[in-house]
Amino acid sequence: MHLPLTVFLAVLAAAALHAGWNALVKIKLDPFLAMTLICVSCAIIALPALAITGLPAGAAWPWIALSTFLHLGYYLFLAEAYRRADMGQIYPIARGAAPLVTALISLFIVHDPVSPGNLIGIVLLGLGVLLISLKGQRSALVPSRAAIVYALLTAATISLYTVADGIGARAAGGPNAYAAALFAVDAYPMLAICLWRKGLSGIRPALRFVVPGFAGGAMSLAAYWIVIWAMTVAPIALVAATRETSVLFGGIIAVLFLKEPLTPVRGVSAFLILLGLVFMRLF
Repeated sequence: MHLPLTVFLAVLAAAALHAGWNALVKIKLDPFLAMTLICVSCAIIALPALAITGLPAGAAWPWIALSTFLHLGYYLFLAEAYRRADMGQIYPIARGAAPLVTALISLFIVHDPVSPGNLIGIVLLGLGVLLISLKGQRSALVPSRAAIVYALLTAATISLYTVADGIGARAAGGPNAYAAALFAVDAYPMLAICLWRKGLSGIRPALRFVVPGFAGGAMSLAAYWIVIWAMTVAPIALVAATRETSVLFGGIIAVLFLKEPLTPVRGVSAFLILLGLVFMRLF
């Protein structure tokens, strides 16, 4: 089975949006505060949408609760990883392992139809994403062990919440109600931890970044809303893998705007990612 063209193009657009909000986490603000600001912005935007979509079916709420917990881990791990290394190093590690793990989980738990060509494409794309992580770090130094651990923990939570949300959206009776409910509630644990860690005075620096924070929140909301919809009409593994093309957009952002180094290995990795997309789309 391959992704329908409309789904394929929509998920590519989501990948570009995802790379954009990750770049905003690297604004001149503590990554933890930046992540909290983006999460809260998502919730503020999602609440009016929830009034329009209505609540999802009762069967979806356990998955929303599980996803909220997993998203909290994702936010915390990603913020800690970005505190220790460049976007060009962390982003590919965090995203690269995710499609491979997601494919395995979805195959054995969800039993979505995936062809041998699809699996080859997922592996090629994952390898291409991981290859990017070999270069692009600060001063060409190997990132710290802690940064790598946090990036891998981020990848694990990505895989788990992706499968949870794919199942939950299918049980919700509609992806829109599920996505609106998820974004409306999943920011509060992050906000509570931020207030506990830093107090009211500690979050004041974030007020100077409200505009980019809301921009990041809007991009994050749109990106994952598209993915949730796509997982209700196409195999979770293929959607999750296609979403990881965000590393290509992330690499462009890292080089052009964050002034991180451009390396030849990124060309090879881009070729593997594109080849993986061909296999997933056509085979």
